[in-house]
Amino acid sequence: MNNLPNKPHIIDELSEKINPFFSIYDIQRQDETFYFFGTPKDDLKVIYPKIWAVFAEKGYQFSAKYELGEHMLVASPFKPAHERRWINVVLALATVITTMVMGSFLFGADPISRPFEVTKGIPFTIAIMTVLGAHEAGHYIVAKRHGMHTSLPYFIPFPSLIGTMGAVIRHRGPIPSRKALFDVGISGPLIGLIVSVVVTIIGLLQPPVAAASQGMQIQLSLPPLFEFIAKFFPIDETLPIHPVAFAGWVGMLVTALNLIPAGQLDGGHVLRSMLGEKASYVSTVLPFVLISLGFYVTYFLNKDGFIWVFWGLLLSLFAAAGHPKPLDDDVPLGKGRMLLGIVTFILGVLCVTLAPFQVK
Repeated sequence: MNNLPNKPHIIDELSEKINPFFSIYDIQRQDETFYFFGTPKDDLKVIYPKIWAVFAEKGYQFSAKYELGEHMLVASPFKPAHERRWINVVLALATVITTMVMGSFLFGADPISRPFEVTKGIPFTIAIMTVLGAHEAGHYIVAKRHGMHTSLPYFIPFPSLIGTMGAVIRHRGPIPSRKALFDVGISGPLIGLIVSVVVTIIGLLQPPVAAASQGMQIQLSLPPLFEFIAKFFPIDETLPIHPVAFAGWVGMLVTALNLIPAGQLDGGHVLRSMLGEKASYVSTVLPFVLISLGFYVTYFLNKDGFIWVFWGLLLSLFAAAGHPKPLDDDVPLGKGRMLLGIVTFILGVLCVTLAPFQVK
């Protein structure tokens, strides 16, 4: 191994940031891997996530070793998976088209007989893409701030009522700490909900739209948060809500579903960071609660409760895999984050209705 690495600026920057936690007395290099020999200034369990963040910021992954009576930090360049960003672009463009088509129907247009009328769905497309994009952007930005490696959002075009099945991002690599897990998990629902409220208000300010009456009719059930906002606006309850306000309603439903505290949903991430490994008990029980709720809504309330049965079955599959453990799982969240988590779950409940929609 060489004692003189050919990247002195990187070595100096890393050494300066590591020294408060790890007293370095020698540095060696082999190819692109750096070896920092020294003495930990605290328990490695305590300083590990802090050092991890330092290396991740500079594009390095590391491990801590103790060999022949010496502590060392071994750093090597992080090699991210090859991103085919054209896929993100193509999916986003396809989702713009599908949401525009479905949005034009909501505005009473007939894009099948008169294709040029598809442009009437542009306001809905802008609204729904903003709501879904804000949710994923929240995850992406906060994950990057914590040095986590994540992909750009993948929008999912689908010929559903809204023209999409939402959007997802992919996280790669370890989770540095419970605080990072909390921040990433909660950022998407909170930012997405704020944008949903703004979009809802904009939609309620618009004049009513008489949508086409042919075909199946879908009756929406408004969640408490939507009803509270609607009280401040004069709306005709005999007419369907404006498509832009409907995009806000969708954002609230997405928030409610994502905040289900189970598995690797956003709510599961938040609860895992708040309760630690005790959250696994909730993830185990909740799928059965949701399935039971679905049957109750269907057979006792005579409404459509399939959505809860579907999510219960889905979670029963994914919750069994457990939740990845953060690198620093010993330091609990502070009171501020715990309070924010409780408030966020309350907001999620305010976005819930037992039967979000009925098909007639």
